Amino acid sequence: MKKNLLTIGILALSLSVQAQTVLMHVDNAAKMYVSKGSLVYNGGGLQTKGAGVIENHGNFMISGNGNSDVFRNLDGTTGAEVTAGVPGTFVNKLNEPGAVGSVNSEFSTIAPVYTYGQLYIDGLPQTAVRGVVDQEFRQPAHGSYQQMGFPFYDKVVSSLSGTTALGKTFNNTRYSGNEILYWDNNKVVSHNLPGGLNTRLGVDLDPYAYFIVGGSGLDVTNQTRTLVGRPVATPVVGTTPTLSKTLTGAGASIATFGTNGTAVNQYNEFYNTYLQDSFSSSAGVWVGNFGRNFYQFGNPYMTNLDLSQIAVAEANGDGNNLTDIYGVRLEVQGVQYSTAAGGGSTSFKFITFDSSGVAVGDVPYAMVRPMGTFVVKLKGNTSADALNFATLRRFNYHRRQPGTPYSVTAAKNGLSGTVKQLGVIGLDANGNEVDRTYYVVSPNTISGHTSNPTVQVTASKSLGTYEENPTTGGYDPNYFSYWLYINEANENNFKGKNIKLVNYNPSIVSFKFEIREDAAEIPAGTHLLSSNEGFFYKKGTDATVSPAVQGATVATQPGSQNGVEYDLYYGMPNSGTLTTVENEKKNRTLVIYNPDSDNYFVRFDPSWKKASIDVFDLSGKLVLSKKDVDAKGDYVLDLAKDVKIGYLVNVVSDKGEKVTSKIVK
Repeated sequence: MKKNLLTIGILALSLSVQAQTVLMHVDNAAKMYVSKGSLVYNGGGLQTKGAGVIENHGNFMISGNGNSDVFRNLDGTTGAEVTAGVPGTFVNKLNEPGAVGSVNSEFSTIAPVYTYGQLYIDGLPQTAVRGVVDQEFRQPAHGSYQQMGFPFYDKVVSSLSGTTALGKTFNNTRYSGNEILYWDNNKVVSHNLPGGLNTRLGVDLDPYAYFIVGGSGLDVTNQTRTLVGRPVATPVVGTTPTLSKTLTGAGASIATFGTNGTAVNQYNEFYNTYLQDSFSSSAGVWVGNFGRNFYQFGNPYMTNLDLSQIAVAEANGDGNNLTDIYGVRLEVQGVQYSTAAGGGSTSFKFITFDSSGVAVGDVPYAMVRPMGTFVVKLKGNTSADALNFATLRRFNYHRRQPGTPYSVTAAKNGLSGTVKQLGVIGLDANGNEVDRTYYVVSPNTISGHTSNPTVQVTASKSLGTYEENPTTGGYDPNYFSYWLYINEANENNFKGKNIKLVNYNPSIVSFKFEIREDAAEIPAGTHLLSSNEGFFYKKGTDATVSPAVQGATVATQPGSQNGVEYDLYYGMPNSGTLTTVENEKKNRTLVIYNPDSDNYFVRFDPSWKKASIDVFDLSGKLVLSKKDVDAKGDYVLDLAKDVKIGYLVNVVSDKGEKVTSKIVK
């Protein structure tokens, strides 16, 4: 990130120091342009006068000194403070508004595709934050109701109406699609606003409240909206910025959700018409922890929030350590409502955490954008850990990695670890993502059904896995009542055993593999993890397995209503598990696809000296045969790139060890 540190000498801007209340002053008609990727640091108060404008495409920090500094707007003629603020004088701009539906890479070496101006204010009490900010905003469409956080203090909800705000008129009529509701974590219900449309954001409700905004006639996806208001202040306690919420009591007041969720809330709504908890449904629906310890929040800031390290006690980290966290839910999609069936959503992104705090699942979505929302799910209700939103703030668009000391601009470092995950992404005929699912293993995750899963999340779409038999692998017929978006097994007792992946979607005609270790992607074209093991896959009716290679795309049979089965493995199946896998002892010879060169190659076990290679097409015709191949290096298979057929590769060492692999093009 390019850093432009501006303090006293501000180009054409003038400077005013008034009893240390203001360090930077933007004079009438002056314009300050903060470019994309730049960082402006102001170690004191800030004021704009009249038509003076700060147009922020990058990152702007205001670090105040308690009650002695202010953020305010002045009248252009008299110089008096405008108590209601002056719109249009500090603008957080969207840089690529059309890319709002894209997710940024988690790697600092890859330029983000969706960026925006961000403002960070510390060290000023709320009474000193009196100026207003224009916050440009877009968000992917959620459906019948849009899920939002509002990063404003003392803004009246009725001011969200109108063409200069969210582009429609809101009312307080429940179920109309034009109301604004907020989520009550303790009572597990969406309430009408306490003061109707006169409710003041950040005053009558917490600044991190989660809002459900009527979607009738609302377009925040294709048109940039601008909301104006005072930013939320963050006081510094000791040396730490603090805006925290103690996580306790969510759902504790609900004695029972009723048989199959048929009890009602205070609005006579059945819990089973809106309460969705994929985290706990594999352990039992409407019992135990289901629907409880479930906290929904909105981002209270005009910066990103980084949730990737909230389950880790870091020596120099962000200070958050949710010791009993299950996971977080993000990126709600497909919100539906009908008077007959109630409300719900068809799709989410999930991140769960193993017992050591490593994130698995949809890790790139750990960055919550300004005005975004998220859900935290805890396993229990007694730890009373606090979530400090202030130290989650982050200008960068990729997450902070373990071992990187916390700062709002902290960069990505490398990492290693033992939590391993295979992502299987279902693609349509045009190569577009339709659905995805994950398989996670570690020394701490659990094989088979358990009432206390560690990272498991149930699925609601057309591609997923079923609960595995912990002893033999494959289906567990006792647990067909749910299937899984994130499946877990123990890498020690389940290595070489299969879980069942099933594709019910006829639009999915190929799979792409995404492999991570301790949440970081392994290099493209590689298969082996730090354990010297890897993930494998095969179609359910096949007898041979193939390595899952990072970034590789393999053609598959289209899904069907009855489901097309596949097997996923961590570690090569043991001898005898598959009749045509003839390894009498485990070896590390693999057939691997390299997407960069669009070639397949053989990578030999280090103990091999020589090998013979025979490649057959699926009609049984021998298409390639090589003898006495030097096994010290990789051997590239010279196969036709423009012929979309399958091959069977037999590799035999000079000692008679044999590996059979299938290539599907």
